[in-house]
This record gives sequence, C-alpha cells and structure tokens, in this order.
Amino acid sequence: MSTTTTTRTADPIDPAPAAATPPVWHGSSVLLQIRVLTGRSLRALVTDPGVVLFGLLQPVVILVVLTQVFSKMGQPPHFPAGVTYLDFVLPAVLIDNAVQSAVQSGVGLVDDLKNGIVARLRSLPIVPSSLLIARSLANLVRSAVQAVILLALAIGVLGYSPRGGATELAASVGLTLFISWSLGWAFIAAGAWLRRAEPMQNLAVIAILPLMFASSAYIPVADLPAWLAAVAKVNPLTYAIDATRALALGIPGVDAAVPALLFGGAIAVVGATFAVLGFRRPM
Repeated sequence: MSTTTTTRTADPIDPAPAAATPPVWHGSSVLLQIRVLTGRSLRALVTDPGVVLFGLLQPVVILVVLTQVFSKMGQPPHFPAGVTYLDFVLPAVLIDNAVQSAVQSGVGLVDDLKNGIVARLRSLPIVPSSLLIARSLANLVRSAVQAVILLALAIGVLGYSPRGGATELAASVGLTLFISWSLGWAFIAAGAWLRRAEPMQNLAVIAILPLMFASSAYIPVADLPAWLAAVAKVNPLTYAIDATRALALGIPGVDAAVPALLFGGAIAVVGATFAVLGFRRPM
C-alpha cells in the first residue's frame, strides 16, 4: 500500500492564504539583561530607607571622627609638609568606603540567592553572568554616590582643599571607584561560594580591618612599626591610597597608580572567574 502526498500550490486566480510563520524569540541581548538587572538591584537599594541612610551615614561618621579626633594629635615625622590631616585622610576614607561597598556586593548576592530570585531567573533564557555583572555595576553606582556626598561634605563643611585640581581630583575618584569595582568581584565570589550572610560579614571584618590599618591610610608607612610597615608595603590598598592621595593633593606618589591598577585588575579577573564557577553550582 502506498500513499501519495500532495502539496497544495497557490492558484493564481484564487490563491489560498499562506500560513503565517510565528516569530521565534531568541531571548534578549546580554547588554539588555545587564541593564535590566542593574536597574533592579538599584531599585531594591533605594527603596530600602534603612540601607540608604546607614550606607550614607557610615562613611560620614568615619570621616568626622577621624578628622576631629586624630587631627588634634601631633603629626608624625614623615607627614607631608603643608598638608592638613583632613586632606591626608580623606582619600583613605574614600577607599575605605569603596571596600565597604564592595562587601555589600557579596551580601546582595547572598540575599538574591536566599530570596528565590536567582532560582526564578535561572528558568529564563538569561546568561548567568549577567546577574553578577549587574550586581557589580550596582555597587559601582552606590560607591559613586557615596563618594560625591563625602566630597561635598568635606569641601563644603570641613574645608577640604584638593590642591591637585579638578581633573586630578576626578582621576582620584575614578581610581577609587575602580578599586571598589574590582574588590566587589572578590566579595561576589565569596558570596557565590559561601551563600550565607554571617560568614560574609565575618570575612569582611577579617579582611577590611587589617587591610586598612596595615596601610598608609591613617599615617605614612615610614612612621609605622617595622613589621607593620613591611606588611603595608605589599598591601594593595597602600598603592591605591597613595595614588589617590597624590592625585588629589598634587604631591609625589602618582606612580603608585600603576601597581594599584594592576592589583585591581588581577583581583577583578580572579574574582569574576571564581564568582561564575560558584554561581553555577546547584542551589
């Protein structure tokens, strides 16, 4: 038994309507995914008054306490001539704020993993790394806003005087934001692997306190005890603080920007790699 398959051809006099081919959706572009997810992270940030308030108050309190308490003490022998303690310490406070914002990148990812949003997004045709990139960009915006507020307060209220000029100050802030973005990847990787807020907070304390105090943040490295100065000389934050300080104040030390950028780039690459690997693990 044989069957014959006939194909209907259109009649030139009374043609049959051709069947419409339904459009095939191939998913949104990666850039669109990153933009939408970054907007989602920022909206979640600004709609929480507590996070906004305390996130802005913390660096302000640190700046006021440091400048009003330690500026009354005698300056160490290797303190830059003609520089006030406020001018000296503000770049360090900006870097400290950048590190704190980087920690929040990892904490935010942990929250996303716990509240189920990541599980829902994984059911959609979304590139997994786009959520991580969006989280890092939201951290960058947060750091930028806090840096602007700190600078406005320091210049308008406390009398901060960035003698390096507007261009150099902008470069100093740009380097600070790059450090925040690169360190953010390290904490995003930690969040992707730990997946719990408590260990993330403990890791932040263990990492931030030694990094900030074993550096040139609050006094010159030459005035630290010998063993602490040796640690500070290999501390990546020392190079970042020295470079941002030199740019803002127009003093020697701008060449420290090169190792700061190299350290930051290496941290970002390694952190992003481990973040993707940790994020791809089963929930």
